[in-house]
Amino acid sequence: MASVRFVAIGDSFTEGVGDDLPDGRVRGWADIAAQGWADASREPIEYANLAIRGKLAWPIVQQQLEPALALKPTHLSFNGGGNDMLRPRTSIAHIADAFSRVLRRCDEEGVTLLLLSGANPSAQLPLSPLIQRRGDLLSEAVVARVADRSDVIRALNWPDRELSTPTYWSEDRLHMNSRGHHRVAARVLSALGLEPPAEWWSLPELPEAVRPDARTYYRDHLGPWVRRRLTGTSSGDGREPKYAEWVELTPTA
Repeated sequence: MASVRFVAIGDSFTEGVGDDLPDGRVRGWADIAAQGWADASREPIEYANLAIRGKLAWPIVQQQLEPALALKPTHLSFNGGGNDMLRPRTSIAHIADAFSRVLRRCDEEGVTLLLLSGANPSAQLPLSPLIQRRGDLLSEAVVARVADRSDVIRALNWPDRELSTPTYWSEDRLHMNSRGHHRVAARVLSALGLEPPAEWWSLPELPEAVRPDARTYYRDHLGPWVRRRLTGTSSGDGREPKYAEWVELTPTA
């Protein structure tokens, strides 16, 4: 059994939406960081990812936390609340309570918690001031919950102004592209005390052509999102976790 068993739970941020591979799968920071962890430590690790796009913070906890802990991990990463902030009525304290629940269960099971905040997309979204304000409040509330816990590993992306610039984001302006996911993966490895490849912090910019104009954006991305809200559906409905069981990652040359 590998000495590191890392399981990730969360929403689209952790599933890897926006970092699309040629075969149609999504990769994302957690996949990148897990392989980077094996490479930097020069030892195999076991990795699972139960995250599913579109999930609110408490459904992540209710649906993913116990299956993740049942795998007997050494490390568990959690991020949530991004989808909550886009709802008209959002309780910051209620979202922060989800983080406290995850920490309590990790303590009970002897699992090290890797706490992430999502990147900040607000500058390029409608209702930007509202999203910025809610994100600031959530970030402050979650950090306050772990203020006295030096054992909680923190990889905080919300304050990263560089990561908020458009070149790190995909066409939908809500999910990071490969460039953004690599920067988050670099922060995760650094938080673990490992050295990420230097280029992960700022890969070359993607061509300008991949960013749609305003009309295309509203038609292809914002419109479908609004329809899902009106119909009470989610982009994650019917989806299964991409790695519900352990996969072994070995160091690459």
